[in-house]
Amino acid sequence: MPTLPAQQPAGRSRTRGDFTVVYVLEALGAYKLLTPAQIRDVQAKEASVRLRLLKERGGQGKRYELSPVEVVSDFNFPVPGRPGLMLDEDKISEICALHSGGRFVKIDPLKLDMALITRTLSSPFARRNAVLPVEKQGGVMLVAVANPFDEELFDNLRAIIGCEIQPVLASKADILRAIEHVYGFKKSVAAAVDLHQSGQELTNFEQLVRLSSASDRELDATDKPVVAAVEYLLRHAFDQRASDIHIEPKREETLIRMRIDGVLHPVHTVPRAVHAPIVARIKMLSRMDIAEKRKPQDGRIKTDRDGREVELRVSTVPTAFGEKVVMRVFDPDLAVQDLSQTGFTADELRTFESWIERPHGLILVTGPTGSGKTTTLYSALRVLAGPEVNVSTIEDPIEMVWEGFNQIQVQPKIDLDFAAALRHLLRQDPDIIMVGEIRDCETAQNAIQAALTGHLVLSTLHTNNACDAVSRLLDLGVERFLVATSLIGVMAQRLVRQICPSCAAETTLTSDEIAALGVCLPLLPQGCSFRRGEGCPKCRNTGFSGRTGIFEMLDVDDSIRNLVVGGGGGREVFAAARQRGMRTLRESGVLKLAMGVTTIDEVLRVT
Repeated sequence: MPTLPAQQPAGRSRTRGDFTVVYVLEALGAYKLLTPAQIRDVQAKEASVRLRLLKERGGQGKRYELSPVEVVSDFNFPVPGRPGLMLDEDKISEICALHSGGRFVKIDPLKLDMALITRTLSSPFARRNAVLPVEKQGGVMLVAVANPFDEELFDNLRAIIGCEIQPVLASKADILRAIEHVYGFKKSVAAAVDLHQSGQELTNFEQLVRLSSASDRELDATDKPVVAAVEYLLRHAFDQRASDIHIEPKREETLIRMRIDGVLHPVHTVPRAVHAPIVARIKMLSRMDIAEKRKPQDGRIKTDRDGREVELRVSTVPTAFGEKVVMRVFDPDLAVQDLSQTGFTADELRTFESWIERPHGLILVTGPTGSGKTTTLYSALRVLAGPEVNVSTIEDPIEMVWEGFNQIQVQPKIDLDFAAALRHLLRQDPDIIMVGEIRDCETAQNAIQAALTGHLVLSTLHTNNACDAVSRLLDLGVERFLVATSLIGVMAQRLVRQICPSCAAETTLTSDEIAALGVCLPLLPQGCSFRRGEGCPKCRNTGFSGRTGIFEMLDVDDSIRNLVVGGGGGREVFAAARQRGMRTLRESGVLKLAMGVTTIDEVLRVT
């Protein structure tokens, strides 16, 4: 192992210059996270890596001081014994904090106190020194820093803040990202308050919003503040993987919340005075009528950031204190996935692929709003789309604009509903049709007729399980023999939160918990290990990161068809399907539990 300076004795103070790549390697070596060969590799390539990073992060004419953590993390070494985890800035900073006897903190953007930060330090000072006030506990200010040995900075902070400080180590990337968001958004909102109170009008009718990256620019004095505030808000939502943004007017202020992994998190409160301008800006971008504030409206925004397009579906409704806005985020990387990434087990994937490979027939996906039906259908259509087939969709509204499909928007105002659109679409020589939802008898009958006349039709129904879809079609007035003849398969689905890989730990189930699942013990594979997320900074101490699907799949074979024609309903179909091995949603969730993907609480909550 190459020679490295030993850790300095306790009590001997370090200076700013002691936090070097050599020190970081010493810490990682001490905790057996790097081998001697890896340490030699870093030492040999440090100069070239440093030069490249300075060009990338410094930009033209900008002064940027690299942290040694940034240099070492650029090598992307794996964490020993943790497949899939890398030595990133967070992990390296955590080890350095342990090695120096300090504390590491993962900055959670959703929990930052914007008022505390902006009144404690100026924006230039925070950026220049990569320092961020995190919270105040009694008479001590917790301050996130990128260098744990910068005593000169700590002395300056004590003088500026006027109280004792407790420095905690955080990754420089997290600190700078938080600074950019907090000071940029706060400054935009403050300027918007002044501008709104002065009576000036803000107009900008862009439809494509190009979001700049944090490194591209700082907030300029000439920027229109409401435009900048909305941009910061959207960029923050994308960074946090939010699926929905809620802008909710209250009596004294406006609350901004974001839904992440299915759970709403409060993010900001802004003065009541800027609520109307922010809503007006969003309505302009989504082509709504900004003068109409009494009726609900729908629109959409396409954003472009760093060459990556993201669609937002916007909805406004009047409430007691003003218009509430909800923006649903459709990231193409998430909304149109590979089928193997949606959560199918191997046998479920084979079954679903066998359905969509059929030349004609009807495939239904059921579940409540937010259960991932659209993602499943789009992912299936992406597999099927190609130059030799005509894929057409009828949606209300169009969730994600995708060039490989011919997408039709339902417009009730001009009598273009699902049924009418489907009638006209059949004259367009389609091969594959996706109907957003079967809501009425005419749509159901048209969809089934399309399936019977040589088209593959995919659609959704709102039922609690797969077998109830048969009863639902019958209730809509479709003839039994038509249902039996056209139906290929029905799939019910839900989304469960996945255990965070960074803090997953093995656990056991009690007999009461197993009994609560309501399934037989033999369903759980022998030797399976259960896991639970203990909570860590990366998952905001929730123990979960991301979501995956669980499925109940009804494969309509000849026996099921005969049962439907003979007068059977949902219950009879369910009993017959169970005899042929169909798994329920609960059982599918239990399999994910046994695989260590999710927890028993999630399975019980969702199913």
